[in-house]
Amino acid sequence: MFSVNHQKFMEMDELSLQKTPFFFIIDFLSEKVEIYLENEIEKSGLLIDFQSISISNNKEKLHKEIIWKSYPESLESFKNGFDEVQKNIRLGNSYLVNYTRKTKIETNLSLKEIFLHSDAKYKVFYKDFFVFFSPETFVKIINGKIYTYPMKGTIDAAVENAKEVLKNDKKEKAEHYTVVDLLRNDLSMVADDVKVDQFQHIDLIRTQQKDLYAMSSEITGNLKPEFSGKVGSIMKKLLPAGSILGAPKPKTLEIIQKAEGYKRGYYTGVCGWFDGENVDSCVMIRFIEKENGTLYFKSGGGITHMSKLEDEYQEMKNKIYVPIY
Repeated sequence: MFSVNHQKFMEMDELSLQKTPFFFIIDFLSEKVEIYLENEIEKSGLLIDFQSISISNNKEKLHKEIIWKSYPESLESFKNGFDEVQKNIRLGNSYLVNYTRKTKIETNLSLKEIFLHSDAKYKVFYKDFFVFFSPETFVKIINGKIYTYPMKGTIDAAVENAKEVLKNDKKEKAEHYTVVDLLRNDLSMVADDVKVDQFQHIDLIRTQQKDLYAMSSEITGNLKPEFSGKVGSIMKKLLPAGSILGAPKPKTLEIIQKAEGYKRGYYTGVCGWFDGENVDSCVMIRFIEKENGTLYFKSGGGITHMSKLEDEYQEMKNKIYVPIY
C-alpha cells in the first residue's frame, strides 16, 4: 500500500534490539527514513527539542519585532480540492480525509530563529530545509507499553466558552471519534489490551497570532511480544499516522494525493527519539519548509460529510502561526 523503506526499518530494529539510542525522521509516505546515532545528531546540523531530548543552542531573547505575513490561496482554489474530498466521502470511499494546503509566508525570522524561540512540545530544525513546532505526540513506548494521543479538533480560544463549544461541536466530535477509533485499530496491530484511557482532553496552544484550544485523547496498549524492542517494525506497521491521513487509510491516501496536488514530503511524517529503552515520537505538523528560497507553511484539517467549506478554509488559515509570544 505504501512504498516502504525496508532496509532502514530493519536497521532501526537492530539498533533498538541492541538498546543503542538513535533519532529517526520518516517522511509522510515512508519513502525517506533517516537514522542518526546520538553522536551524529549535532554534526548533521539537526537541532532537536523534545520533552525527552534537547540538542539545541542556548535560547537568547529575540531582539526584534516579528514580521509575519501569509498569503493563503483563495477560497475558490481551496474549494477545488475540498469538493474532490467531499465527492469521495459521498461515494463512501472515505469517511474522514485530512486535507492540507501549502501557503506562502514571509517573515524576518530565519528557520533557526523560529526553532530557537517558538514554544512547543516537539521542535526540530532540519538543516535550513524545514522547521516544525508540533503539539502532537505520535506514539510513546515506555516499559513495553505503547501510548498514542490523536489530536483532532481546534478552536480559536477567544470564542466564548471555547472549550465547551469545541467539545460539543458535532462535526469536531465526529472527527475526533473517527480518529480515536482509527488509532485504536492501528494500535491493535502491534499491541494487546488496547483501550482509550482519556477522551477529549483539551489543551491550550499559545501563539503570537492567536491562542487555540486543541482536543486530544489518550489510547494505550501492551506491545505484543513479537514487536518488543523493535522500533522499526512498529513504525512501519503504524505509518502513515492516522490523524493526518484519515480513514480508511489506503483509499484516503489516493484521495489526498488527487485533492492536494502537491507532495507533502516530510510534512505529516513522524520523527522520534529512542533513548536505549523508550521511545518518544511526534507527528511533524505546524511545519515551515524552504523551497527555492521561498517559505511555505503547510497546514490543514480533517474533512467529514459535515464539514463546511468556509469553516475548513478558516481552520487551515488559523493554523498558520508561530508559537512565539
